[in-house]
Amino acid sequence: MTIDHPARHISAGEREKGILLVIGATLAWSASGVYSRLLTTDVWTAIAWRSLFGGLFLLIPCLFLEGGISRKQWRSVLHPSGLAMIVCQTVSQGCFIGALYMTSVANVTMIYSTAPFIAALFGWIILKEGVGRRTLIAGGISLLGVVVIVASSIGGGTGLGDLLALGMTVSFALVIIIPRINPEVPSLPPTVVSAFLTLVIFAPFGSVGSLDLHNWIVLAAFGATNFSLALVLFLAGARRMPPAEAALIGTMEIVLTPFWVWLLFSEQPPVATFFGGAIIFAAVLWHTAVDLSRSRRAHAG
Repeated sequence: MTIDHPARHISAGEREKGILLVIGATLAWSASGVYSRLLTTDVWTAIAWRSLFGGLFLLIPCLFLEGGISRKQWRSVLHPSGLAMIVCQTVSQGCFIGALYMTSVANVTMIYSTAPFIAALFGWIILKEGVGRRTLIAGGISLLGVVVIVASSIGGGTGLGDLLALGMTVSFALVIIIPRINPEVPSLPPTVVSAFLTLVIFAPFGSVGSLDLHNWIVLAAFGATNFSLALVLFLAGARRMPPAEAALIGTMEIVLTPFWVWLLFSEQPPVATFFGGAIIFAAVLWHTAVDLSRSRRAHAG
């Protein structure tokens, strides 16, 4: 594996913007635990209608980003990169909600936290992009924190849920990589198509009759923030930084997701969560702070 030889140059200013955008996306994604606690419908219905609302809300930024609504923009869904995005996003959406329903949130976040390493592997194989030593160190530290978090709850989830979480992690790592393979191909149209495709696939297995006003509101908010807003911010940020670093910043979700649940539902996390979360958060802050410092020095020079 080569070190510090990126596939394309990323300016200091762009990289700094990418960091801020990915942090914003992580905050939006961290609300998933709250939404999953509020939902009372079955998993098939949750997957289908959360995706519908996500796709509908995502049409709004499509009017203003990546060239707006045009034939050229929407032809991107037929591009190989666009088709790959559709497949990966559809798999990721289904696996994500399914995992939250079928295994513990701790297990989902633990497995998801391996995304930096999977993304780094894909970046090396597909983009021939090296991974810096500091990223490897911070990734290893964050993995140690994850081990601490879930050590007391091993076996608490089901095997199927854990496999779904792994499927979500792999497909999401590919979502990080694909926009960097062909940066000129718009990312939003394939994502909108994947949302509607997810509805078509999963809605027949669900029950619309089980949706009351409460569930409709939660699903709409789930789709608008955790799906649409988070994706727009993350895709914009991931274009401006190496994939392993983008995914590494995303590991803050492991700390924030249980924090919001504790704050809003008075659900006390295990003691291991505090220790492991502190390790992960420290690694991410260290890595990001050094990045910002170096970017500012380079920009000033």
